[in-house]
Amino acid sequence: MTTMTDRANEQADQSAAIKDPDEWVTGDEPPTAAQESYLGTLAREANAELPSNLTKAEASKRIDELQAETGRGQ
Repeated sequence: MTTMTDRANEQADQSAAIKDPDEWVTGDEPPTAAQESYLGTLAREANAELPSNLTKAEASKRIDELQAETGRGQ
């Protein structure tokens, strides 16, 4: 049985896990394979060009932008 306290703690844990990509310790590393793949898909759908040599943090931000443009991720 899930209690109200359990739900409140679960919501707090999820919001605490969301961090600005600029604050990521690994943000200056290259994007993950999953990020690169998804960026490619989103860029094709949005008819957008992707800059080369994005960092992991930059890729995350670009994914958010392209999701907004394409309506994905909502």
